[in-house]
Amino acid sequence: MKRHSGQDRSLTSRWRPATQAVRGGTWRSEQGETSEALFLTSGYAYDSAEEVAARFAGESKGMQYSRFQNPTVQMLEERIALMEGAEACKVQATGMAAMTSALLCMLNQGDHVVAGRAAFGSCRWILDNVLNRFGITHSIVDARDNDQWKAAIQLNTKVFFFETPANPTLDVVDLAYVCGLAREHGILTIVDNAFATPILQRPMDFGADIVAYSATKLMDGQGRVLAGAVCGSDEWINGKLSPFQRNTGPILSPFNAWVVLKGLETLELRAFKQSDNALKVGKFVETRVERVLHPGLPSHPQHNLAMSQMAGAGPIFSFILEDRKQAMAMLNALQIADISNNIGDSRTLLCHPASTTHNNMGPEKRAEAGVEEGMIRINVGLEDPDDIIDDLDQALTAVGL
Repeated sequence: MKRHSGQDRSLTSRWRPATQAVRGGTWRSEQGETSEALFLTSGYAYDSAEEVAARFAGESKGMQYSRFQNPTVQMLEERIALMEGAEACKVQATGMAAMTSALLCMLNQGDHVVAGRAAFGSCRWILDNVLNRFGITHSIVDARDNDQWKAAIQLNTKVFFFETPANPTLDVVDLAYVCGLAREHGILTIVDNAFATPILQRPMDFGADIVAYSATKLMDGQGRVLAGAVCGSDEWINGKLSPFQRNTGPILSPFNAWVVLKGLETLELRAFKQSDNALKVGKFVETRVERVLHPGLPSHPQHNLAMSQMAGAGPIFSFILEDRKQAMAMLNALQIADISNNIGDSRTLLCHPASTTHNNMGPEKRAEAGVEEGMIRINVGLEDPDDIIDDLDQALTAVGL
């Protein structure tokens, strides 16, 4: 295979995001295909025994085994890195494989992590039930409070780990401050940017070292495949993450990589349209319930910070009903939107985080994370927002709101 003409990094890095999302990292075979080729192969053949020996010794470039690399997978990695403004990227089988690999590839016994209170339930589970088993401790802070980050630093703190906006509370972290604080103390920052993608927010522009994704979400955008991605410097990706990944095996399949490549082509269109739809829906919900957690609304306590960091507030927000019973009754009354724990989909989806995505945390840690019993999280899709508003209107009316 050869690179598409013009695929010199010095040129492609200057392309605007919409161009990178369509053309970045493209390779072409001798057939000259316009759509990226799908290489469904586990292994590769070589012209000689000497050639394969040279590849495994790192003396010759080329594919060795699809647990190490695959042409379709590598195209996706190059494209995401370009969009993120990162030197390099490695993709993984799932978003949680990305988060776990990013942490475990560089942490050792005796290290300490500072993490934001609001996070996806499985991320908190990794902190509480995996890292601790290996002697890696952590402190939880309210990520909205800059002073808490500073106060939590210990002599052995190696990583700041947080989401912004956070799942499902939509907490917003001051990226410039927290990333700057980390660098002052020789601490690496890992930012989960799944709610925004590089279209709506680029944490590295604010000093983040590592950006991690569930590419299952907006990057695919149509609820089709599982995928994860981690971006960082060449030194960190190739020196820390890649050896860990190739030997432990959380590898993305070529087919899933190809699907995500196709999703990226429309990511900018979807991200901005769904952000617009979610803002319209959020304004309506705000007239019907007491609390809406939407960073795009002036009522959000960190609205100004969010809008200074983000090009759009994204498709996801939460709102609070009286209790679990009322929240579930409201979900059961929906007629168009689906009850689903996925996000980033082109369809409008709602769920009750306390009983689904954050159920495994238990009531005490849910309360610490700000996940209330009456909370509903909504992912606003590409439907006509007025139809979604009508659906929410009748569902809220059905539960007395």
